[in-house]
Amino acid sequence: MDPLQETVGSVPPTLTRPGAVGFWAAVALTGAGAGIGAAVLTRLLELIQHLVWPGPNLLDAASHAAPWRNIIILLGAGLLTGAGQIVIHRLSSANGIDITEAISLYAGRLPAWRTVASALLSVLLVGMGASLGREGAPKQVGAVMANLLADRRHLSDEQRRLLVACGAGAGMAAAYGVPLGGALFALEVLRGVLALRLVLPALLASAIATGISWLALPDAPTYVIPSYTTSLSVVFWAVLAGPIAGLVSVVYIRVIAWADRNKPTGWLRVVAPCAALALIGVVSIAYPQILGNGKDVTQLAFTNQIAPLLLLTLLLLKPIATVLCLGSGVPGGLFTPTLTLGALLGGLLGYVWGWFWPGVPPGLFAVVGAAAVLAASTHGPISAIVLVLELTGRDRSIILPLVLAVGTATLVARTIDPRSIYDARFTDTKIRELQRARSPSAA
Repeated sequence: MDPLQETVGSVPPTLTRPGAVGFWAAVALTGAGAGIGAAVLTRLLELIQHLVWPGPNLLDAASHAAPWRNIIILLGAGLLTGAGQIVIHRLSSANGIDITEAISLYAGRLPAWRTVASALLSVLLVGMGASLGREGAPKQVGAVMANLLADRRHLSDEQRRLLVACGAGAGMAAAYGVPLGGALFALEVLRGVLALRLVLPALLASAIATGISWLALPDAPTYVIPSYTTSLSVVFWAVLAGPIAGLVSVVYIRVIAWADRNKPTGWLRVVAPCAALALIGVVSIAYPQILGNGKDVTQLAFTNQIAPLLLLTLLLLKPIATVLCLGSGVPGGLFTPTLTLGALLGGLLGYVWGWFWPGVPPGLFAVVGAAAVLAASTHGPISAIVLVLELTGRDRSIILPLVLAVGTATLVARTIDPRSIYDARFTDTKIRELQRARSPSAA
């Protein structure tokens, strides 16, 4: 069993039955706060991106910008990263804590001011073109809201863990308009438990957050794709491509973990992001697709608009850009970059498959590949399937290849390395600390 995941039986049966009203009020308020926060942060990111990269989207603007503009903007993002990290460090003496780490090791307790400041910095940098996900900030704000409400309501540690996971999932649900996927992500990936008694709080928080966010954000799929249908060809491909996606995910997880553990300290916190982001700016002159969280590239891959050679090139360059950003200290999420990696891998493998068994649009392979890599990297197969269906607005027409690819990819990844992209960032000391905390003798 994965040492960083809990068994369903380890959750107290009275977890969701505190002095009932107080807990459920906290869940509802967490959802509302996460929805408002996600809407504000998303609009702020869009404003920054429009000011820095005027155009219909970041990719189009960067493609038509003067070469020096890419370098100057990314160098500015590097300087902002260094200055922001110094300010955040002085703002709070508490160490930065990842949400997964907070839930697993500290009962969901987070340094509020430092976490919110990191979220705001993340929005600024992703809007400027850093190759990280925009969901990181809404997740952080939702988690902080939950933690504050847990203090106010005097909730137990188990209730706090659940509430913080629900808050982070609700923030993600509101940012992308995925209420069911956000709830499942909160439980399966962040909490490590799928149990019926935990589902209702997660669903309620995500539903409230998404409903509130739709007052300010569009109620539409993130990715618009054609009406793909399943065929025997894509089913066979899914069985073969799933293990490949699992292997790629293991490498990706380990590289991300290495980059996160070797973030710069001292004066290097200013120099490293400037050097890393300036390098990304130089490369983006020829390959503007490496800028931003990867949404535009994923959309193109889902709709057959990227040539095979460019798919291969971006399959190498885009993860490198993400690792450079993360490793140099840029705050941000990993959800969309991971989805993009899977879309590029799936699209490329689909083109190769088409030489032997033609007739399937490469975009369908990209959709299935995105789900497979996302599932294998997060160790959340159910949430990955639901998230991809919600993000694309698709129905059950492609469910069979999704399930096959996601299942085999996750099985391979978990067999080789029991860590997900989130808990792989724990140090060995923290992992041992977590194992001791969950051992029977410690109960």
